[in-house]
Amino acid sequence: MTTYNRAIEQARDLLRWRSPLRTELWASRLASEADQDLLVELAGADRPEARLALAALAAIEATPDADDQEADAEGPRHPDAPGAVDLAAAGREALEWLPGWAARMGDVVCEGGWYGRGDRYGEQVLAALAFRYADGKEPHLLVVGVDQAHGGLAVDAVVEEPKFLDDLNLAPTPPEVVAGRMLDAFEVTDMLMGAEVAEGLPAVRALALSRARSVPDPVRHAPDETLAAFGELPDLPGADEAFGALVEFLGERPLWWSPARVSAFLTVWLPREAILSEAAIAAMPEVLRAWTRHLGDHEEVRDRIAAEAPRLPALMADESLAGLAKRIARRDME
Repeated sequence: MTTYNRAIEQARDLLRWRSPLRTELWASRLASEADQDLLVELAGADRPEARLALAALAAIEATPDADDQEADAEGPRHPDAPGAVDLAAAGREALEWLPGWAARMGDVVCEGGWYGRGDRYGEQVLAALAFRYADGKEPHLLVVGVDQAHGGLAVDAVVEEPKFLDDLNLAPTPPEVVAGRMLDAFEVTDMLMGAEVAEGLPAVRALALSRARSVPDPVRHAPDETLAAFGELPDLPGADEAFGALVEFLGERPLWWSPARVSAFLTVWLPREAILSEAAIAAMPEVLRAWTRHLGDHEEVRDRIAAEAPRLPALMADESLAGLAKRIARRDME
């Protein structure tokens, strides 16, 4: 069965269901395999199922991306090529022939945002947005998993009932910040060829992007407020300097704090990158313990600090471990 025939068969059922959300979810799956040839076929079919497909694809802004299409003569047509379908216009025209409920597709209101760790060590964080349609019906929750250990890319997304939020330990966060983080994560995913993502992500991707873009004024590249909320810095000489080095190491992913990351910081990054006073080196273990308490105070993280911190003075004194930038900085300080 061709993609077109399967789309027509599924759209026939959706016309009976009369559910904007169910139809948009279906369109998102269809978008993962749609191209201009499919749009041309749908646009040329004088039947309600084809019109519903066009309207649904337009509602989630699922225009095929030319960068993802074959470049040879046998491949799908470029969206701007002669004969290509203007999906937005085709979608508007299709709505004129469809039942009234179809016009509610994409007409959603965001009712809240949440953000936080998705696992014990924050190797994956979760960004969540709650929506319902403008008529108040079909509330739903979009959750995007963002991998911290591999650069902050979007690796999974699901659309669930709002009660799904009860099982997630996420903090309320302004929706425009959450939406911006979702868009940032998908941008990173798109830049990495062969990025490892969940099998189901392509089927939800178009809807997830559409929902994130529907939030007014999304804040792109917003700093994580986890650092700003930290107020337990120990009253020790050098603590501010030590914390500054930790902040530099954590970068844009401060929620990721695991035993392995503790080791990487103490035994690799600090000796290679940081120039610290003796007071800061001495204060570092207590600073790390305070940061660990801030992020859940997991025993195994504390144990790793206890195991690795005693080696820090010797590692910092070992000039062979210093990276090029650190060596140059030291030379300039002499």
